[in-house]
Amino acid sequence: MSTVAAPPPGLRRVPVVRSGPRSRFARRFVFPVMKGGSMVPCNNGKEEPANGGLNNNERVPHLRISSDQPDMVPRLEIQSDPSNLRFDRRQLSDEECDSRQRRFFGRFVAREAILDEEYWTAAWLRAESHWEDQPDVRYVDSFKRKFAEQEFNALKKRCTGQHAEKCICIVGVKNDEKNSKRTVLSSIVGTLDVRIRHLLQGETFPGECGKASFTCCIYEANQPKYGYVSNLCVAKYTRRHGIASNMLLLAIDIAKSYGADKVYVHVNKNNMGAQKLYDKIGFKMVDIAAPVPPTVNYLLSLAT
Repeated sequence: MSTVAAPPPGLRRVPVVRSGPRSRFARRFVFPVMKGGSMVPCNNGKEEPANGGLNNNERVPHLRISSDQPDMVPRLEIQSDPSNLRFDRRQLSDEECDSRQRRFFGRFVAREAILDEEYWTAAWLRAESHWEDQPDVRYVDSFKRKFAEQEFNALKKRCTGQHAEKCICIVGVKNDEKNSKRTVLSSIVGTLDVRIRHLLQGETFPGECGKASFTCCIYEANQPKYGYVSNLCVAKYTRRHGIASNMLLLAIDIAKSYGADKVYVHVNKNNMGAQKLYDKIGFKMVDIAAPVPPTVNYLLSLAT
């Protein structure tokens, strides 16, 4: 299962399960949004946009890595360019959390990201995921920092921008009696994005070859909506605790709440773990992307 600068202090250095498309092709899957989902409304059910508050024009601080503890994510120190990010910020309590939709399971909760530090940690998990299978790459830590910095800015822009396409970042968070003592950076253990989009004229699923003409590739509000899941990743030390599946179920609930009829996701043909996860949730394959050896992307679908 499966993108901004180096992580803050206290984060664990752990690989993540990758389930989203990388530069290689993956399967397309679709999932029908579940009826009677398990969303937990907050703030009396009032809808609120993602609350980040970071100026996207501000630079993320340059960070210096200190890896004294091999089992921990690199400890960082701000060298210059201060920003609004507080690496010592404590995790929000249930009372302080104003996320509209949440899903509790075991010692964790899946919910929308709220704080800038949560977006930052999600971006770092994606950087770890991107290079999980390439530990021997030269200058890999520098690549991770750059990757994370770019993903953080892009993620904030996607989730706070005023566009026809809605994007929500979901995070898996530790939620137990020690929660009040943890920093945000050591609490986030998983992440994914879910986007609400409209099909193009003539399409029955996104990217259907030959169905959408060039002149019809524009936004039209009367076209059916669908959800698209990407960037799914889970910290390695918390895998097999239901984090990925519960984040997916919350994403499906959110897509349904925005009127989506189906939810789609791409998966790589060689990622058997991700394929089993989507199959368990109920996704079905609807299309195979143009084969580009040695991998192929499949589009999976789940109906609402």
